[in-house]
Amino acid sequence: MVSLTADMSPLHPDRNLALELVRATEAAAIRAVPFIGRGDKLAADAAAVDAMRAFFTTVNFDGTIVIGEGEKDEAPMLFNGEKVGNGRGPQCDVAVDPIDGTSLTAAGRQNALSVIAVSDRGSMLDASTVFYMDKLVTGPAGVGVVDIRLPIGENIRLLSKALGKPVDEMVVSVLNRPRHEKLIAEIREAGAGTRLMSDGDVAGGINAARHNARTDMCVGVGGSPEGIVTACAIKALGGHVQGILWPRDDDEKQKGADHGLRTDGYVYEADELVTGQNTIFVATGVTDGQLVAGVRREGDFIYSESVVLRGRSGTLRRIVSEHLTSKWL
Repeated sequence: MVSLTADMSPLHPDRNLALELVRATEAAAIRAVPFIGRGDKLAADAAAVDAMRAFFTTVNFDGTIVIGEGEKDEAPMLFNGEKVGNGRGPQCDVAVDPIDGTSLTAAGRQNALSVIAVSDRGSMLDASTVFYMDKLVTGPAGVGVVDIRLPIGENIRLLSKALGKPVDEMVVSVLNRPRHEKLIAEIREAGAGTRLMSDGDVAGGINAARHNARTDMCVGVGGSPEGIVTACAIKALGGHVQGILWPRDDDEKQKGADHGLRTDGYVYEADELVTGQNTIFVATGVTDGQLVAGVRREGDFIYSESVVLRGRSGTLRRIVSEHLTSKWL
């Protein structure tokens, strides 16, 4: 007989770790609150980074940041290769995005998140030398059905059939960027609708993979850190994710190749982005969004909402927390 608590042994304390990591994303989200709508995305990111890093020191794990935000977003810490945790417990790869959506936060717009993803040591693709990745994300219906190498119109029709949903009711999320003008036009020509995101493609990917979400697919070029983070979440949701690294120039293409990455249009499948099922994804809302509510302050209390996804158990848990304002702001 298999014990229901088998994964709580000292070798696999991922249940406790998942809940401990929420404290770090909560801290980052709360510390970013004074900067919401203030137009300074670097100040918001710096506050979130400092808070997340401080809480990492209290967590029982031996983490190495594989995907950090230091170089890309000029954040002061949480850089690639940095050790996090108290050094006791499981050895883990860590991907962080203290604020996925710094521009959203600065503008006071929706869907900004504080995010951490964790997996077994050596299981995350280290894509840190190439900042961007072309991605395709769907829910479970897309597994074995869609493929990033196919034209977007064909993928929409294939997923539409798998979902039993008319094409004209399909909705595809895409970052609203000049580089996506042709992609957006092709989605609409296929008969589907678009949901244009100003930022925050982690939330976009997860919302596309959830069974009760308003979007059916998330496509386009976004951050490679966000791609790895999203893959950790998709493992828990049973969805489909593929990525193609998208170097911005020849120098970055060569830098990625020198680092052992395929920068020639190679399609990274889910198990190449993150190997195995022992993944943890945690996110706390900074501003309101479809995935979670943002931090809100009501007098002496601050309220936050988070999600915890564990690949091993395939669960998504929501955590609503109440914090004393005096302890934070």
